[in-house]
Amino acid sequence: MATSREYHIKLFRPTDKQELFISSIAKRKIIRAGRRGGKTTGAATLAVQKFLAGKRVLYAAPTTEQVERFWTLVSNALAEPIQAGVFRKNETEHLIELPGTEQRIRAKTAWNADTLRGDYADLLILDEWQLMNEDAWETVGAPMMLDNNGDAVFIYTPPSIRSRSVSKANDPRHAAKMFKRAEKDTTGRWAAFHFSSFDNPHLSQAALADISNDMTVLAMRQEIYAEDIDKLPGAMWDLELIERYRLKIAPDLIRIVVGVDPTGGTAEAGIVVAGLGRDGQGYVLHDGSMYGTPNAWASKVISLYNEYRADNVIAEKNFGGDMVESTIQSADEGSFVPIKMVTASRGKLVRAEPVAAKYERGLVHHVGLFSKLEEEMCTYLPGLKSPNRMDALVWALSDLFDNGNLTVDALRDVVMEPSEVISRFARY
Repeated sequence: MATSREYHIKLFRPTDKQELFISSIAKRKIIRAGRRGGKTTGAATLAVQKFLAGKRVLYAAPTTEQVERFWTLVSNALAEPIQAGVFRKNETEHLIELPGTEQRIRAKTAWNADTLRGDYADLLILDEWQLMNEDAWETVGAPMMLDNNGDAVFIYTPPSIRSRSVSKANDPRHAAKMFKRAEKDTTGRWAAFHFSSFDNPHLSQAALADISNDMTVLAMRQEIYAEDIDKLPGAMWDLELIERYRLKIAPDLIRIVVGVDPTGGTAEAGIVVAGLGRDGQGYVLHDGSMYGTPNAWASKVISLYNEYRADNVIAEKNFGGDMVESTIQSADEGSFVPIKMVTASRGKLVRAEPVAAKYERGLVHHVGLFSKLEEEMCTYLPGLKSPNRMDALVWALSDLFDNGNLTVDALRDVVMEPSEVISRFARY
């Protein structure tokens, strides 16, 4: 039988930046690149090279449109041997294989781990990694590498505010965090590569310069220069500050509230639990925000109120007025839940500013990691519609700090029974 070596393989000549990650011998490679920077073309070249070496390659991206770009590149590269019958192509399954062997390239859509289950590969490529759920690698991808000691490539463009809204990730910054870990690796197992859209010599530099006039400086830095930005210019919160004062365990708390930013439709209801310490500082304990009907989020509020033995539920009155209070009370089975309704009469921005100032002074601590809440906080810019998780946080902490001095002064000398302390804070 004729082999592929007798046929022309149509591959683009790699750019200098592409060649760096294609030729790298690291078992784990992560590539941070600008839009149209050539990352998918480079990935297709790597995939074809591995396939021709007899390897089993699995490529995955979140959407069909993203998969089609890669599929077109590898199909064109292998067109001659496919037409000659050396390799078999299945368009429906996006599969090219050498019949009777394990040698193949397959392309799949993969928002999450489920679409990758039941497969394995010598080379796994996860493109637009920043938009995927982490389980695609942690739960399924990594184990599928064990049998063959396979390689993995992660490709991403730093997510803009626009693209974050369609991400399936639990932590919208998981790709950036992986990149930082790879940069610090000294074993040679990991390698990190960074290039901008301007590093692609096949793109019109004049067109790139022109498009910059239609993009904000922030969007340019993220999507063209491929910069991971932890703090947005003008944002009220700073991820570095949140990280600096993060705790694993909460101290004794003298007051706990559940902040609620309600919704009456399909939007997410913000539900955040926070407490006030004997030290007069604030502690964020839980983010229970969720999508669902009013009855569903009201039941969640009641559940958290009971779980944390909270003192009050603090809910925004502006949306729905008395409906909010009645919905929460109707979800309560038997016991009375004290609800304090608050009105954003001064505007949410004015309400949020003193809370942000407390963070800057190190007076608020996140007890654990709340990725989606922190993402909302650190990407909120004054003038934009305030997100629900952040609003719920503001309602809770505002209430605790507004009453903080009086509460701390009145209760500072109260001695709780040891059993009460253990019961209330056992979960920490």
